[in-house]
Parts: sequence; structure tokens; C-alpha cells
Amino acid sequence: MTYEFDLDTRVEPDGEDAYLADVTDRWHTPNGTPNGGYTLAVCLQALRHRLPLPDPIAVSAHYLRPAGVGKARITTETVKTGRRLATGMASLWQDGKEMLRVVASFGDLDKARGRTLVLGRAPRLPDPETLSDALGGLSMPGLSLAGRVEYRLAEPPGWMRGEPGGKPQWEFWMRFRDGREPDALSLPFFVDAMAPAVLDIGEASLTVELTVHVRRRPVPGWLACRVSTRYVMDGFHEEDMEIWDSAGNLVAQSRQLGLLLSA
Repeated sequence: MTYEFDLDTRVEPDGEDAYLADVTDRWHTPNGTPNGGYTLAVCLQALRHRLPLPDPIAVSAHYLRPAGVGKARITTETVKTGRRLATGMASLWQDGKEMLRVVASFGDLDKARGRTLVLGRAPRLPDPETLSDALGGLSMPGLSLAGRVEYRLAEPPGWMRGEPGGKPQWEFWMRFRDGREPDALSLPFFVDAMAPAVLDIGEASLTVELTVHVRRRPVPGWLACRVSTRYVMDGFHEEDMEIWDSAGNLVAQSRQLGLLLSA
């Protein structure tokens, strides 16, 4: 079976250092543009072809312009290749304009070894099968992403009830709706697949920069997520995300800088 995420992020070689992709309308945010995690995943697919190691470990993405639906060309460059890490750069271009620039280090999570110390804990959430689909039946113009990703929350935040509660933080379950299991390549998408936490203070935002650390290859099943914003300053805010797999392992962390649309 070919899943939508794999179909919509696939790339084809276009010469030695570039790849072609089709950016689809199936991953749109309420802004009516493709989700930033989705376009990041397209770039990571290109780098996965270019670099000799399989898993994105550390990723930094700068969003220069909103991407659109249609053809895209991804140019790539190998920066350094070593025994444990290979680092590359990728830029996504549309209509002669650079939309997104990515620097990423790839490794092999199956071969990761060394001391482990985890001082945090996974979100304490009810069994997802006992919770209702948070966006089931929700119709919002342009929000095609809700048809691709399923969310389950023990307590919906205030903005989902039309009453922002002033607490930009919540915990929830997340997975692909079509049954595709999470993997290392999809985690950089998932960290950006939930609505901005600042919605609960009555704001919306656009991503300026997104940093993702993939910590472990996830086991199959639901992903337990924790997202929060603590500082809103001069129209910018940070958003921190943790993702834990169904076995209670921390598998990804991210921080992004967002620009409030009201700024």
C-alpha cells in the first residue's frame, strides 16, 4: 500500500544535485498554504537520497516564503560526510524563488550507542481508543491537513471551543489517518502538524524557523505529544514540542520561532 505521506513527499532526480517534487493540496493549514512540516519532509526526502545515512537527526529549516501547490525543485549539497553523521543542505524552489532552506545532519538510529539519561516523562494521557477524534467532522475552509492527521485529546483547549483559555500548552495523541506508522522521516512533519499553541491566547502565527531533533526510531502506534509556548515577545513566540511513541520512548523534540499574524 502506498500511503499519502509517502506519495506526496516523493522526489525524482533532476541531474546530479537536484530533485523534482509535486507539492499537493492535501496538507494545507487554515492559511490555505501547505503545512511547513510537510514541505520540510519533501526536502528531507531529497537529502535522504543524497546522503549515505538514512535518518534525520538534527534539522534546521528556515521558511523564506509560503510554498504553494505545484511543481517544486529541490537543490541539494553535501556539506560533510563522517562515520556517524552526514550533513547536507537543501533548498525548495518554486517559480524561480527559494521558499525553504534546510540544513540537516543524518545518521543511523539503529546504530546509536552511548549513555542514556531521561529526566522527563511522557504525557499522562488516557488510552487514545477511549477518546473521541478531536477534529472529526470539523469543516474549516482550506484545512486539508485535518483529513490526513488524527488528533485525540483528553481535554480540548479553549480555542477549540471558541473560547481561548489563556494557557498555550496541551497534551494529545496524534497519528496518520490512513494507518501509516510513524518513522524517523515523518517525525519532522509531526512536530509541526498541530495548530499553534498561541491559538489559546487568541493569536495565530507563521513559522520563521524550525529546529527538530530526532532521538529514536518510533515503534508503531499512536504518538503522545506535548506542546507549549511560554514567551511571546514583540510579536514573536517560541513553541516547544515533545513526541513520545506508544512504548513511552522520547522520539523527537522541536523548537520553532513563530511570527504572530497580528504583529
